[in-house]
Amino acid sequence: MIKIDIPRSDVVLTRNPVKGQPVEAPLSSEYGFTDYNKIPRDKGGIFMFFNINDELLFVGKARKLRQRIKKHFEDQVSPIKNHRDEVHEIAVCIVESPMEREIYETYLINELQAKYNVEKVFYK
Repeated sequence: MIKIDIPRSDVVLTRNPVKGQPVEAPLSSEYGFTDYNKIPRDKGGIFMFFNINDELLFVGKARKLRQRIKKHFEDQVSPIKNHRDEVHEIAVCIVESPMEREIYETYLINELQAKYNVEKVFYK
């Protein structure tokens, strides 16, 4: 049996109770996340969206984390487009290896039963 440890979060963003001032992305500040500058611009890794009750909503991976996370709040094809208001916290883990990102993403989706991930689901 293979043992996989969930990586520690390198950056955690929490929704601000008051809508933020438009900064880099006006749509993103609409949802209360304005401190994207804490996420490394050119690092790869995995990210997790949690609701206010610490339930995992969505897990994703990216070669460039900051851009990908911002896209989830701006894009009309994002799997969480109808659930953006539920996201209260974003946890980011830096994982440079593409293979490790894939493994962690699949493991987290299934181990923590991410609510809005529809692909890579084995627990249903």
